[in-house]
Formats: sequence, structure tokens, C-alpha cells
Amino acid sequence: MALFGRDTSRMVTVDEALPGRPTPLAVPEAHFVNGHRIVPPFPDGLQTAVVGMGCFWGAERTFWRTPGVWSTAVGYAGGFTENPTYEEVCSGLTGHTEAVLVVFDPDEIGFETLLRVFWEGHDPTQGMRQGNDRGTQYRSAVYWAGEEQRVQAETSAAAYGEALRLARRGPVTTEIAPLGTFYWAEGYHQQYLAKVPNGYCNTGGTGVSCPVGSGVPGERVPGPGR
Repeated sequence: MALFGRDTSRMVTVDEALPGRPTPLAVPEAHFVNGHRIVPPFPDGLQTAVVGMGCFWGAERTFWRTPGVWSTAVGYAGGFTENPTYEEVCSGLTGHTEAVLVVFDPDEIGFETLLRVFWEGHDPTQGMRQGNDRGTQYRSAVYWAGEEQRVQAETSAAAYGEALRLARRGPVTTEIAPLGTFYWAEGYHQQYLAKVPNGYCNTGGTGVSCPVGSGVPGERVPGPGR
């Protein structure tokens, strides 16, 4: 897909990226579904994860429905532009992907289990797209915070890659990188599918179970409607 003649499936360079702005976008503090905070500060003992798995509307819903997840928010990560708008991200000139911030209680759910939800909730083999959504903003990504998250992300990617190979699927193209700045998206995007229950959702997995934590490589699992 191209915008103004530019191929939005090509990653922008820092020199090409839009400058953005110093002021963050306005967002509500409370989660539309559970009332918890979607911006810091969060209660002591909670941890965060940031992932991208295509359109962030459906991805966020997947995680707020996951037991042990305390809160979620959508935003932009992995790029160069400061406090980008949705329109700027869609232009392909920010370098960001649509991302979900997951705030979780490690006593109830571990990062490894969140990764399993991540891998099974989308198709991480598609490069700069997810289904019919095309462009760098739809790339699969895990942005780790700390060495433990990095090791678990890389280990799970290798394990799921092997499961996909056994299922005769393509290789994992997921970006695994240190978390830079997570920029909260505009308020209307937050918990969008709770506000618009019949809204667009392009979330869908490969049907291949992730062997991290439990299961067997190549095991088939129900689709995203489970």
C-alpha cells in the first residue's frame, strides 16, 4: 500500500521520519472496561509488557480478556516520531507499529504466558502486514523491558518458529527489540471494541499452538474466537 507514492511497507529511516511534537496526546486515565488506570502510576508489584500484533483494537481486547491482566492501553512503539498521531503512523513516516501496553500481575500470570497469548493471537510470519492490513504499522513486535523479558521473548520466538515449521508455515518475522518509548494513542482508540462492539477486528492466529509453557510443537488449537 502506498501513500503519496511512498511504499508504506518499507521501514522509514530516522532521517526520513516526521518530527512529531513534545506534548503527549490527550488520553483518559481510566480503562473503559474495568476502570483501572491505563497510564502510570500503576499499583506496586504490577509489571508491563508491550507487543504489536496488527491492528491494535482487536489485540487490546485479546489481552484485557486474559486472566491476570490488570489493565491495557493502545499506542505506538518501535519508531522515531515523538508523540505521533494515528494519521502520522498510518503514513508510514514514523516507524512505529500499533502496539498494546499490557499491565499484569506476575503473581497471576507470567510474561511467558502473555507471550503464548501473543503468538497464538496473530500470524507472526507476515512481515509488514497482518492479513489485509499492510504497512509497517502492522508488523509483529515484542518490545522487551529487562533481560528476563528479552530471554523469554527470544526463546519463545524460536520455539514457536519451530512449531510453525512443523506445521509447514513460514518463518517468524517478529521484531524483538528493547522497549524505547511507548506513546499512548488517541483516546478514541483506547478500548475501542468495548465502545464499538461490532467494530473492525482483524485479529486472527495461525491455529498452531505455542509450545512455551505447555503443549506440543505443531499442536492445533481453536481459532481466535475461542
